[in-house]
Amino acid sequence: MQQLDFPKYNFRFKSSENKISIFDEIRKKFVILTPEEWVRQHVVQFLICEKHFPKGHINVEKELVLNQTRKRYDAVIYNKDGSIFLVVECKAPQITISQDTFDQIARYNLSLNATYLMVTNGLHHYYCQLDYENEKYRFLKEIPGYEELK
Repeated sequence: MQQLDFPKYNFRFKSSENKISIFDEIRKKFVILTPEEWVRQHVVQFLICEKHFPKGHINVEKELVLNQTRKRYDAVIYNKDGSIFLVVECKAPQITISQDTFDQIARYNLSLNATYLMVTNGLHHYYCQLDYENEKYRFLKEIPGYEELK
């Protein structure tokens, strides 16, 4: 798999029926290794190892319903009080992050109401903080870590 703009992490792999799987620590199972999954697993490790979020505060690949349509978010990180701190949208490295990507995560966030959003293709990462009161968002160099949660 392609080298990404994250620190190096140790992953568990297995091969079955000519397909490689990677172990997801959050879902506690092996999942097929696609380019997007490679990015998602790096994000999860980044959140655990660099930002110090407990695994119990991270949720991966869950379904949500938007306007009677079923969608799946890549990752959500919860605050200590159970509200949503961060929504993450992952794309494969060859996918360019575009306005459509930001529109997608913004649609998801209509029902999730996170404080922060992260969009990444593993090579480029974008973070923003939402200001619901003033209906604005602010791009950031990085997101706060677990110690900074409210």
